[in-house]
Amino acid sequence: QVQLVESGGGLVQAGGSLRLSCAASGGIFSINAMGWYRQAPGKQRELVATITSGGTTNYADSVKGRFTISRDNAKNTMYLQMNSLKPEDTAVYYCNADIRKYLSELNYRAYWGQGTQVTVSS
Repeated sequence: QVQLVESGGGLVQAGGSLRLSCAASGGIFSINAMGWYRQAPGKQRELVATITSGGTTNYADSVKGRFTISRDNAKNTMYLQMNSLKPEDTAVYYCNADIRKYLSELNYRAYWGQGTQVTVSS
């Protein structure tokens, strides 16, 4: 019912930039924290960046100074601006959001997108 759809991935040379988007839809009362995660082949999924509903951000050390997470609450959309990309940034990037569908729900629940591929060539 609730869906998160990522877009904006692709192939880019080292030093280039990409902007990822994550759009949430399907009956939503509110979205609390959101985040971007990534998973490279043969590795565990790791946190890239998170953002609260109020705009407080947190970044993995590996992307600080290069990536910027943001959100548009009116559009239920989150973004990840990725600059100075490195080959080690190559991974499938996943959108995560903590969502309440109804006012009466006690807790937020975590939802995940299907991912978008980012490939950085050297």
